[in-house]
Amino acid sequence: MSNKAKEGIAETVRTVAWALVIAGVFRTLFFQPFWIPSGSMKDTLLIGDFLFVNKMAYGYSRYSCPLALCPIPGRILASEPQRGDVVVFRHPTTGADFIKRLVGLPGDKVQVKDGILYLNDTMVPQRDGGTFEEVFEPQGSQKSLPRCQNAPVGLGGTCINERKIETLPNGVEHAVLNTDMNQADNTPAFTVPAGNYFFMGDNRDNSMDSRFSQDVGGVGYLPAEYLIGRADRIMFSSAGRSLFFFWTWRSDRFFKAVE
Repeated sequence: MSNKAKEGIAETVRTVAWALVIAGVFRTLFFQPFWIPSGSMKDTLLIGDFLFVNKMAYGYSRYSCPLALCPIPGRILASEPQRGDVVVFRHPTTGADFIKRLVGLPGDKVQVKDGILYLNDTMVPQRDGGTFEEVFEPQGSQKSLPRCQNAPVGLGGTCINERKIETLPNGVEHAVLNTDMNQADNTPAFTVPAGNYFFMGDNRDNSMDSRFSQDVGGVGYLPAEYLIGRADRIMFSSAGRSLFFFWTWRSDRFFKAVE
């Protein structure tokens, strides 16, 4: 092999190495890509939404790096998340990345009664938001079927769920869905410990969140060190089995703000 060919190969290797380093730094410090695999945040986030997580929002912990490899004790450059933020975090026991809405801050008393959220013994108001309708069909790579208030629904039929607009104490408004009454619609009162947060999915009857303990697959109280970042904007959304099926992208969700 000629010296010129060897130099060309070496230059290619250096270029690829630097590209990987830059991509790793960008992912660790600034924005992490995230694809929505489940329906726990409908209709705020749909299965197939692709977004970037703002990792500067809350500072950094060891979970800011892939495989939790950052040698960071606690959090650095920390900022407090706000009630109503849609947050990506690392699950303390499974190691999976979750996305839910922050509803309870440290010291808050959180309870759900008859499907209504109460914070510090005050009912969080809801107003009518119409209905959320979708096709009853397998969704995403997991091919999961949606739950419907008007069940049973045949494949290809219209799945309907009641939609409410909830207003949190700081004025943040967001949609929540209700399918039926179940154990998650009536909970004990939870008091959020210092340094921890309480999360719920907007699809209230289809979310394993802080209402459930970690030993049954829920989140429980989440320590601050597991926060990864805030979801601010959807880049694009695929209604197909893969985000690469561009012909299934939803035209109304390009660069849509997460509210």
